[in-house]
Amino acid sequence: MGKRHSLYKYWLRLYSKIVREKASPAYIARGWAIGMFYGCIGPFGAQLIMSIPTAFLLRGSKIGATLGTLITNHVTIFFIYPVQCYIGNILMGGKLSFEDSKKAMENVITQQNWQSLLEIGWELVAAFFVGGAVFAAIMTPLTYYVVKTLVVQYRARRSARQVAPPQQ
Repeated sequence: MGKRHSLYKYWLRLYSKIVREKASPAYIARGWAIGMFYGCIGPFGAQLIMSIPTAFLLRGSKIGATLGTLITNHVTIFFIYPVQCYIGNILMGGKLSFEDSKKAMENVITQQNWQSLLEIGWELVAAFFVGGAVFAAIMTPLTYYVVKTLVVQYRARRSARQVAPPQQ
């Protein structure tokens, strides 16, 4: 019960941060999509360095650009990075199994530095970015649409509550 309750509270806080930001729905969604893009395609640690300036350039939410990168975090990278490399390797015509990708990424995941990423070999580095591009191509527009929809629906419900007369 405790874990489920904590997870629910986490998602509720995240939802609240998304829908209560004082900006247009498109601005908020653009920021989250930027964060998701870099969260999928960028190596851990470089994501914020890329997402925040992009949010300024494309006029997106800086909060969303920051929090959107958290798709890859200390928990999810143990699954996402090996899958990303595996998919990228397949698309590049490689023959690595998922287990091989997982094993190769273990050092990168635990060390979390550029040196460990480069030590896995250029083929796997390329597979990492190709797989990340696939995830980004799927998740970026999906994130934009979902976040914009959440904000619009929340604001419509809030507006309807403010206009409706109190029930007796």
